[in-house]
Amino acid sequence: MQSLHARHALLPSGWAENVRLQITNGCFEKIEADTDAAETDEKLGIVIPGMVNAHSHAFQRLLVGHAEKPSPDGEDNFWGWRERMYQLVQNIEPDMMYAIACQLFTEMLQSGYTSVAEFHYAHNGPNASVHGNEMSRAIMLAAGDSGIRLTHIPVVYERAGFDADGPNERQKVFYRSASELLSLYDDLQQFTSSHVSVGLGIHSLRAAFPDSIDAIVEHARADDVPIHIHIAEQEREVTECLEATGTTPVQWLLDNHDLNHRWCLVHATHMNDSEISELAKSAAVVCLCPSTEANLGDGIFPLLDYIRADGRIAIGSDSQVTVNPFEELRWLEYVQRLQHKGRNLVRSLERPATGDYLYQLALEGGAHATGRSSNQLARGNFADLLVVDDRDPVMLGHTADSYLGALVFAGFRSPLTRVMVNGQWQVVDGQHRLAERTLQSFDSTVQRLNNRLSAA
Repeated sequence: MQSLHARHALLPSGWAENVRLQITNGCFEKIEADTDAAETDEKLGIVIPGMVNAHSHAFQRLLVGHAEKPSPDGEDNFWGWRERMYQLVQNIEPDMMYAIACQLFTEMLQSGYTSVAEFHYAHNGPNASVHGNEMSRAIMLAAGDSGIRLTHIPVVYERAGFDADGPNERQKVFYRSASELLSLYDDLQQFTSSHVSVGLGIHSLRAAFPDSIDAIVEHARADDVPIHIHIAEQEREVTECLEATGTTPVQWLLDNHDLNHRWCLVHATHMNDSEISELAKSAAVVCLCPSTEANLGDGIFPLLDYIRADGRIAIGSDSQVTVNPFEELRWLEYVQRLQHKGRNLVRSLERPATGDYLYQLALEGGAHATGRSSNQLARGNFADLLVVDDRDPVMLGHTADSYLGALVFAGFRSPLTRVMVNGQWQVVDGQHRLAERTLQSFDSTVQRLNNRLSAA
């Protein structure tokens, strides 16, 4: 048994002092507040639950900063960025995917994500005729080595748009029919563990045929696993869906499927009032990726209306322009402040402090998006936690009433000192245990890919 003693800890009931946390086999066995530390306990400052990154594309870590030059015509948008992404992914092989994912996962852990849902559609590597599991296995191995908790979400991707019969030439690296995806899903079960699980995904309505969506949804229901989908991210997508189906993407999903706690809808940026209300009642989670949505110019999610309707949200790093949960939460609130010209807008009577409420919303939604009931510091849950240095300048002068406010809204350097996943320390003194090794491998991969892209 492993024992920790925290001066302050965020428990399901709220902040508590002098908390003793006992861990066995990677889970909390006993948690006691207002208790003295034993001599053998590890003495810690502030302890909070680790955050879930509910939407990630690992390979896009290599694109960050490379798509920020204006196009010659000055008309930059999501669809132009997508062409840059296509160019990159054509050249990524499984060993490269492993190196990229390892680097990214160590960065996630250092910043406060202890769990990630990897929405994976880069299935085939440069040879699009090979339909093996190498790319998924690379990500699963990277998760195992880095120590992050992984929900792997392999994705069906079979057409270029609503009116297409198949993928275009550049999308062949993504191709998986529903039957091939389900075969991959079944194959990957042999590699699962206490901290690696597998769900199912649909890239988007435009990229999958309706009967394929039916098959994926039924399989996810039968196995009771999470099902994720990109939806209503771009206005053009909404227009094309209207033209092809007579309705909007979110409404099509509501009309054709029984949305429930297994569903995670990514972005859902463009919804009308009826869709907001219906989706909130469904118990599905909407995963918001504020830094990516801002970077791509997607638009602004109707967050205040959705929360007032008791909608669930999670957060994700998506394209990796930011790998920091506190920054994502800050963006959630700040965008609303800019739009509505007010302050402390994402709030509730139960948790009046904005930082606390934002953190709890994302913590609870992230648990559901990854197929778990809770990520709180509670008996029986996985021992995934963050240790905050209460002597860091960011935290000085703060108390339990404002600890999370300082973490979310003080946009300085991170005051995290330690990160635990499954009862094991992955980050100590702010540094991941494999940081140097993963950086060297990542550096080599970047050079190889740059050489390939230059020669293309």
